[in-house]
Amino acid sequence: MLTIASVNVNGIRAAFKRGMGDWLPSRGPDVLLLQEVRAPDEMVGDFLPRDVWDLAHAESTTKGRSGVAIASRLPMSAVRIDLDHGVDSSSGRWVEADLELPGGGSLTVVSTYIHSGTLGTPSMDEKYAFLEVVTARMAELRADGRYAVVAGDVNIAHREVDIKNWKGNLKAAGFLPEERAYLDRWFDAGWVDLGRRLGGDGPGPYTWWSWRGKAFDNDAGWRIDYQIATEPLAERAQKAEVDRAAAYDQRFSDHAPVVVTYDL
Repeated sequence: MLTIASVNVNGIRAAFKRGMGDWLPSRGPDVLLLQEVRAPDEMVGDFLPRDVWDLAHAESTTKGRSGVAIASRLPMSAVRIDLDHGVDSSSGRWVEADLELPGGGSLTVVSTYIHSGTLGTPSMDEKYAFLEVVTARMAELRADGRYAVVAGDVNIAHREVDIKNWKGNLKAAGFLPEERAYLDRWFDAGWVDLGRRLGGDGPGPYTWWSWRGKAFDNDAGWRIDYQIATEPLAERAQKAEVDRAAAYDQRFSDHAPVVVTYDL
């Protein structure tokens, strides 16, 4: 069995200060996919020692922003960083690696952090531009029938069951029809949303709750973190879980890890 965990840490330093270092060994993933690392490359190795993990990190060109990483107990045979679409803010939002499976063959894993976007600002244009190149890259990954998973903070809730207050967010970034249509394109093309396939019909389970107010206590969340697999890999997926903290003060991020177990 192979366990892959994906989580937006909202700053790796802050996450470890809040208790991520306790969660990590107790969960014991084989592959860890991180978003919003917000740290220089050398600091990632301080938290995830390179004598334990093979590391691939796409650091943002803007200090203290974005950043995605892959930490793997399986050896990496290739690493590819960022997607070129002419927008500087794409940096630190995409990293992929080919992992060598113990029984032979390989698995391609991607950690991605898609823009949150704000209506009426350039960040929405950047989000749509990035979604276009992500869609094109996903088509390439799927074309040769490989085992591949694209995981991370997509910043889009797909359906009404993926957001508690969907009526109040119909015109909000993250739940716009134009954004949700990209997920339709991915899933119609054959990619599989493992959180939904293995997690039931919903509502939820949610993966993000605001730090503010009683959102976490009332489970007023959004499901915006995904593991999305090619069908050959999805057929090997056994279980998908959201590691929601037991209480508000036990959270190490405003996101919860999405963990999938694969029979590989």
